[in-house]
Amino acid sequence: MYCVIVGGGKIGEYLARTLLGDGNRVAIVDEDEQTAAHLSEILEGPVLVIQGDGCEVTIQEDAGVQQADIFVAATGQDEDNLAACEIAKRVFGIARTLARVNDPKNLRIFRRLGIESVSSTALIARMIQEEAMMGSMSVAVAMTHDQIGLIDITVPTMRNHDNDQGVLAVDIEFDDGIRLVAVSHNDDIEVVRDTTRIYPGDQVIVAADTDLIAQARSIIRSL
Repeated sequence: MYCVIVGGGKIGEYLARTLLGDGNRVAIVDEDEQTAAHLSEILEGPVLVIQGDGCEVTIQEDAGVQQADIFVAATGQDEDNLAACEIAKRVFGIARTLARVNDPKNLRIFRRLGIESVSSTALIARMIQEEAMMGSMSVAVAMTHDQIGLIDITVPTMRNHDNDQGVLAVDIEFDDGIRLVAVSHNDDIEVVRDTTRIYPGDQVIVAADTDLIAQARSIIRSL
């Protein structure tokens, strides 16, 4: 897996170390010259370190974003993380963008734009690791028990439905063994009913047989 990380502070360094330790390829971008030099010295493995502004198209291109499996914005500024993810999505067509959100009040904005967003460093790393093992980049498995998995998925910008109108939850076709349980919309959580609609940026909770988890993710991602 190839991951591009913008932000080489403690979180970016931790993510890069974790991913490289698992045999992945990493490019990490940071504006600060000393930080970039430090990363070049301490990171080992297939890593590319670039000094520059991760919100610039040319810098992202130098980092090989167009070939990345996932793009992570982990700076200390939410506006920079938002801008960097939007460039990766809109300019380079990256399907999976993950952002560190420093102010929880901004979570709604990120999710509305279809950007997966979390505030926990360890959770970011675990999401990437677990999804890489599953062969699909999306929000990680939240809980697994015996043969049933409960997964939390962020709904992306829809390709087959009107994004303003959303889609009725009951109109989403799942195989037996997959159930859409609940939806979090604008910080309000509701159990799925006949009238429940799903919009880009919503968090949906899906229960599925463990061997159908990847299929459940794929269905939500292809709305």
